[in-house]
Amino acid sequence: MDFSPVELTDEDQQFLDEVRHFLTTHITDEVIRHDRETGDNFHEGVHLALGAAGYLEAEWRSESEGGFTRVRRRIWELEKRRFAVPWVTWGTTSMVARSVDTFGSAELKAEVLPGVFSGHVRLCLGYTEPEGGSDVATCKTRAVRDGDQWIVNGSKMFTTGAHNCQYVFLITNTDPEAQKHKSLTMFLVPLDLPGIEIQGLRTVDGDRTNIVYYSDVRVDDKYRLGEVNGGWTVLREPLNVEHGAVAAAADGLADISIMMHQANFMATAVDKVAAAVGRSDPSGRRAVDDGSVSYRLGRSAARMEAALSSPSLYGRVAIAQAMRDISPDLMDILGAAATLPVETDGAADDGASEYVYRFAPLSGIYGGTLEVFRNMIGQYVLGLGKPAYAPQPKKVS
Repeated sequence: MDFSPVELTDEDQQFLDEVRHFLTTHITDEVIRHDRETGDNFHEGVHLALGAAGYLEAEWRSESEGGFTRVRRRIWELEKRRFAVPWVTWGTTSMVARSVDTFGSAELKAEVLPGVFSGHVRLCLGYTEPEGGSDVATCKTRAVRDGDQWIVNGSKMFTTGAHNCQYVFLITNTDPEAQKHKSLTMFLVPLDLPGIEIQGLRTVDGDRTNIVYYSDVRVDDKYRLGEVNGGWTVLREPLNVEHGAVAAAADGLADISIMMHQANFMATAVDKVAAAVGRSDPSGRRAVDDGSVSYRLGRSAARMEAALSSPSLYGRVAIAQAMRDISPDLMDILGAAATLPVETDGAADDGASEYVYRFAPLSGIYGGTLEVFRNMIGQYVLGLGKPAYAPQPKKVS
């Protein structure tokens, strides 16, 4: 494996300088504070500026279509992460826009895609239901055809970004009598239709997500993506992207796991804790000189580095599990002041490890629980067969 740095051309260095100038200008303290206060992981002013500057379209398109080159794409991804750009809504928008481009009619693509690239149109995911858990195919939200329209009734949980989006990528059940993977139809539903109600939910880490209710919502057939009862075909690729079940880039210019953005919070916490315990107190003593502190910090750093080096689905599990495992140690190393959140007087590391501690449980739920991903690794990577969830029959003596 080649670990040598990539030498930038003059043109790529100029691109890097332009990106840093743009992000320095737009990712202000006010933007970061807004993100913390709202939990939206979205800032409309920043998003529209990204669109106006052409960054959204360049990121979405391939190099052959006029998008970023491989090197510039990597520069862009890393700089967005370093500047903590609010990104979640663009992530869902980008995924759904590909399904619109693949399965939507010419009329629908013309309605949606230009606004996606300008930043004025955002798209969210309508998958999970209150009683559905990680198995999106158990969909109970019904869509019943009525001429050139469909009448939708049901509810969805964890529709993150719905209050900032114009459309939802909605999975519905259009044939309750069919097998669950053959009963699904996908729609791109405008969120301003009568009968849609969005209610906010705040998670333990401070993020906002939503529960969305659909009551006799009339959706024109032009918003259907793919064939009736062929929704699993439409849904499969976005799910693979969300799960991280995609082939690694041959040139190495990409994250090795989809959780690298989240992992950055963990890396920041480890760095801040290391800096704190490495400083001398008034008596000249450093906490890191205590053997138990150095051992626990070293173990945490090693666990983190191993997780960051784990590819694909393995990384998806390793990163989330490492966040859960090391955040209590990081807080314990710093003591009671580590329980204070960001921008609180006296916070030991400006709340970095405290945030990771609250964020860690949710990182193991996004896109499916860690148990789901472990089963996927066992079944599809290790070839261990499909897990049996049904109770085993009792033996007759």
